Amino acid sequence: MMHSRHLLSGLTLSLALASTGAHAAGLTTEHKPFGKTHDGTTIDQYVLRNSHGMQATVITYGGVLQSLEVPDKNGKSADVVLGFDDVQGYESGTAFFGATIGRFGNRLAGGTFELDGKRYQVPLNDGPNALHGGAQGFDKQVWEAKPVKDKDSVGVTLTYLSKDGEMGFPGNLKTEVTYRLNDKNELHIDYKATTDKPTVLNLTNHSYFNLAGAGNGDILEQVATLHASHYTPVNATLIPTGELAPVKGTPMDFSKPTPIGQHIKDDHPQLKFAEAKQGGFDFNWALDGKGDIEQLAAEVHDPQSGRRLQLYTSEPGVQFYTSNFLDGSVKGKAGKTYAHWSAFTLETQHFPDAPNQPTFASTRLDPGQTYTQNTVFRFSAD
Repeated sequence: MMHSRHLLSGLTLSLALASTGAHAAGLTTEHKPFGKTHDGTTIDQYVLRNSHGMQATVITYGGVLQSLEVPDKNGKSADVVLGFDDVQGYESGTAFFGATIGRFGNRLAGGTFELDGKRYQVPLNDGPNALHGGAQGFDKQVWEAKPVKDKDSVGVTLTYLSKDGEMGFPGNLKTEVTYRLNDKNELHIDYKATTDKPTVLNLTNHSYFNLAGAGNGDILEQVATLHASHYTPVNATLIPTGELAPVKGTPMDFSKPTPIGQHIKDDHPQLKFAEAKQGGFDFNWALDGKGDIEQLAAEVHDPQSGRRLQLYTSEPGVQFYTSNFLDGSVKGKAGKTYAHWSAFTLETQHFPDAPNQPTFASTRLDPGQTYTQNTVFRFSAD
């Protein structure tokens, strides 16, 4: 598996660990309860704050990024990720809001894969396919947590042991996910995993972003740039065909800044596969940077608020999804409903269905190897 370099932060900051709800100078962490699951398990919440008004909240249920407050061009903060105000929303939810995804992000055709001549079956939870590790994937597990800090950031490290056979995957897999917030308005998500048997692994974060604020209208006028000249076309069940197709001349061309809604309703078969009624994006883009975390992978800008999100990743692909299956029936934080096209995702990943696609980069992890992945969301406002 690919070992990645961390994006360097050049600032030296004084750190303080605080248990106060107010913004303090420098970087602070707050730890408090977030409620209990239906079986009585206590869920913890970790609030990370920097000195520029940015705040990230992570909960131990599902390794979820539960909220992310980011200032706009006038310095006014808003929560830019969709989610719920209580544990029960995440327990019953099916949209993977903010969740850590595993063992295998995106789709596996037929829920099956083969390793060393043995076939494995993951329970189907997306029509004929397995999605995001099955119905009881990492997003439905309770993680252990501990706060972390260094000279440049505050964070929380989440750990989970996925036992051999869980959701059909082989091997006892120990996964560690660390969220870090620094004073450059960067949220780093670093992943590490080891196994005691050969297995497959594709981890990601499934945050739904709306740079105007969660629940504040659609994202069609927000402007996206994806530094990817190719994508992986899919069939009618959203499984890649194995082809690496050029984006040029298709609605998937975001190589230059393009409003998300500009081509979302185009008469193109791929858009109909993603959302049969109205069209939408739900595809894997093959990033030109090919896992160089120092190269800008994607960027989205909201002209109204001025908020800008820049993505850096050690992964070769990103799933850009426009919340096609939200329909206004989901009530999220602060009582707001989440409508069609009300958010986008940037799920950094190896390619979907990779274990069944011989031309895609391998997602195999063997004993003695360490899986690592690093993703950075950098925010600014103009």
